Amino acid sequence: MKLTFLVFFLVALVPVVAQGGAPSAGAELAAFKQAIRAKYDLKERAFASHDAETIVTQFYTSDVISVGEGEGIYIGRDQIRPLYQEVVKNNKVKVDSIHTFVRGDAGWDWADFRVYPTDGKTPPFTFAILFLWTRIDGQWMCKGDFFVTGSMKEGKLTSAPPGPSH
Repeated sequence: MKLTFLVFFLVALVPVVAQGGAPSAGAELAAFKQAIRAKYDLKERAFASHDAETIVTQFYTSDVISVGEGEGIYIGRDQIRPLYQEVVKNNKVKVDSIHTFVRGDAGWDWADFRVYPTDGKTPPFTFAILFLWTRIDGQWMCKGDFFVTGSMKEGKLTSAPPGPSH
């Protein structure tokens, strides 16, 4: 009886050992999607409450690199902070994940970053954006992003929006 239990236990353990005790690819991806969705929710709420500092310190790493069509190249929180201090004033946003990948402590997410200006004059527009993620001490943080006007979901680029807005 003990031998049967031991054999059963070892057979059941083989897949876990073969994976190094790591979660399956599907479970890893699902956990990553859930974690970054929480970060996108945080960014959306921060825009809605005009809170640039939350975006700069809780969404992005200290050495973030952000590159965007019509906006420039920003390296580090000190460079990205003035951009966010400006763009949260008159915009609300919504982030929709489209294509996501994760392996270990690194991942990326192609998304549509929809911008809704609140000035009453500027029409809404969308950025096709690539967010680059790293896990630091168990928490996912955005290490960088690259964006152009257009939509990943629609699969096309559009004309540049007026002024800074991401």
